[in-house]
Amino acid sequence: MTKATSLFEDVRAAVDTSGFAFVHAKEMAALLAIGEDGLIGFAVSWDDLGEDRHMADGGRYRRRRHATFDVSAEAVTRRPHQPHYQGTDFNPLNGGIERWFEPVRDDVAAHPAMQAVLATCYDLFDALTPVADQPDSWFVEVHQFRIEASTDGAGQPTPEGAHRDGVDWVLVMLLARDNIASGVTTISDLDRKPLGSFTLTEPLDSAIVNDARVFHGVTAVEPLDPAQTAHRDVLVVTFRRN
Repeated sequence: MTKATSLFEDVRAAVDTSGFAFVHAKEMAALLAIGEDGLIGFAVSWDDLGEDRHMADGGRYRRRRHATFDVSAEAVTRRPHQPHYQGTDFNPLNGGIERWFEPVRDDVAAHPAMQAVLATCYDLFDALTPVADQPDSWFVEVHQFRIEASTDGAGQPTPEGAHRDGVDWVLVMLLARDNIASGVTTISDLDRKPLGSFTLTEPLDSAIVNDARVFHGVTAVEPLDPAQTAHRDVLVVTFRRN
C-alpha cells in the first residue's frame, strides 16, 4: 500500500466514523500529488476576486468567484455559468435568492491544482457514498473565498453561523492566511453538540465534511496588526448528487 493510498483510507475512515476530518497540509499535498510548486499561479488568483454584494448583513468583507462542474470517473466538465442558490433553511442570512458571482477564471479552473482537487474529491466522496446512491456524475460547485478583516470590523467566514450547505460533501481548503487571528473551524452534530474544533493555518490545511451528518462554522477573523491588510483565502468545493 502506497503512502497516498494509506492516507486516503485514513481520511475516508475518519469521515465515515465522525462525519468530518481535519487533513494537515502535508497529508493533503500527498493526496493531491502536488508540491509547493503545484500552487504557483493558483493561490495568487485569490488576488483577483470580485466583491460579494449579496450580504444581507450589509458586510463588504467577502470577495469570491464561483463555478459549477459535472464530475464523474470519466471526466470533469465545466457547466455554463449559473447562479449559486441555497434555501433559507440552509442559509437564513443570504438564502432564498439566486446569487450571481463573477466566474472562476478559465485558467484557474483548468489549473493542475484545481483539477487535482476535483479528482481527489471525486475519489474520496464517491467512495464514501453507498454504491446504491452513487450518481453517474456529481454536481460540483467551486467557490474561491477571500475574507478581509480590518479595524473597521471583523471578517466573517461563515456569517450565517454554524450551518449545513444542503449538499452531500464539502471540502474547505486553506490557500493563505495573511495577518489574521482566529478563524477556528467548529464541528457539531445535528443536535448542535460540539464534536471538535481546529484552525486551518498552513496552505492546503483542509476540512472535509459529511454535510448530512454535521454542522460546520468558522469564527470571525481579525487583523493581527491593525495597520496592515488582513485576509483569509479558502477554496470551498461541494459535491451534490444530481
